[in-house]
Amino acid sequence: MNKPKIGMVGAGRMGANIARRLAELRYEIAAVYDSHHPVAVSVAGELGAKATASLPEVSALSDVVFTVVTDDAAMDSIFTGAHSLLENAAGKTFINCATVSPESHEKAADAAAKAGAETLAASMASSIPQARNGTLYLMVGGEEATYTANEPLLKDISSALRYVGPVGNAAKIKALVNMVMNINTAGLAEGLGLGKALGLDLDLLMEIFSQTGANSRVLQTDGADMVTREHDCFFSASHAAKDSGIANAMAKAAGVHAPLSHATEAQYRKLIELELGELDKSAVAELTFPGRAGSNF
Repeated sequence: MNKPKIGMVGAGRMGANIARRLAELRYEIAAVYDSHHPVAVSVAGELGAKATASLPEVSALSDVVFTVVTDDAAMDSIFTGAHSLLENAAGKTFINCATVSPESHEKAADAAAKAGAETLAASMASSIPQARNGTLYLMVGGEEATYTANEPLLKDISSALRYVGPVGNAAKIKALVNMVMNINTAGLAEGLGLGKALGLDLDLLMEIFSQTGANSRVLQTDGADMVTREHDCFFSASHAAKDSGIANAMAKAAGVHAPLSHATEAQYRKLIELELGELDKSAVAELTFPGRAGSNF
């Protein structure tokens, strides 16, 4: 069976590494587009692809187009207007991986269907190393027949793959995943910050956390970074703020009170105000550890 030609819209940390993984598996990366064209040129040059200056050219050159964009506005911009991905979309499949609102995914899917294209929402509950190694955890929504047709491709970039039903479900579940993750991250930062203020041995404290009800995946991924202030970005504080905001909007629409999530979003928005939004989400500890720049903000 011939492998589809791949287009990539959004060549940042996640998009570029998905493209690298697929290129290693001998998929042809036909086109790369990024709103910052030099980024597309760099990634395309590495992979032997064409760095396109327009979205319609991506669709024209590709069978399957992955999109990894930043927010609802960016998602809407690539699927609407006279020079969108839908200009050459008939017969193509779009796999939209961005963490955006369910409504944005649904709007893109409806527009694509009218243009004769198919769409999947493939929400990623993973980070940069998993994108590069093909071990993403993917929650995929859309028409089941479209999912089945693209399952081999999706398996090539994932270690765990779950079909979750209609296209909007993937975004809803991803928002809840990130909502809880962000709450856990902010809670860990407070616990470790308070431990520091009390003069406790933080290595001992984290070891005890790991063996008790205070344990979490975030303790494994972010705990040491919070203590040592190593905030190299795998998932930015600004994205954490955005994603908690998506979850909070969902909660408001559903009539659900979510005070912990609102408090967490506020913490990440403080980091943005302090111009720390492009640090990793572990930087929330800068607001809770005594003596740090944001701890008295």
